[in-house]
Amino acid sequence: MCTSFKTELLNGSHAFGTQATNSVRTVTTKDTFNGALYLATASLGAGTTVYSATGELAASGNYTAKGAAITNATAPQATGTTAFWTPSASLVWNALTSSGAFDALLIINMKSTNVTELAVSVHTFSSQSVTAGTFTLTMPTNDATTGLIRIA
Repeated sequence: MCTSFKTELLNGSHAFGTQATNSVRTVTTKDTFNGALYLATASLGAGTTVYSATGELAASGNYTAKGAAITNATAPQATGTTAFWTPSASLVWNALTSSGAFDALLIINMKSTNVTELAVSVHTFSSQSVTAGTFTLTMPTNDATTGLIRIA
């Protein structure tokens, strides 16, 4: 989870759902999020604050700059003392030819009121190279143990 995201979350900069239970402040529309793929040589981590094209896969074939839209049909939930959120569908790129080996996904908030797209989290996986193939990032079960974003 990006450190800047934690502060922005407390400041109300991100809306994964539309309304908080028992809250005076309600959000009527949720933000949109994208997942961007990054080369193994890119430097991403907790210190990442905003989207940057530096180190991202080159836009070619089925891949476009800033990646793919994340399906956000499941509202954030909580079990016990852990709140969690997971995209409601896997991210899929068909007919992908990567511009090099890649090993990271950056989730970015695409809401139009941001001056820049804010970084949410960085997720790494084993290095991949794809030539005219389908690349799928399967999302974990949306629960307090394996949800993609968990706050305990």
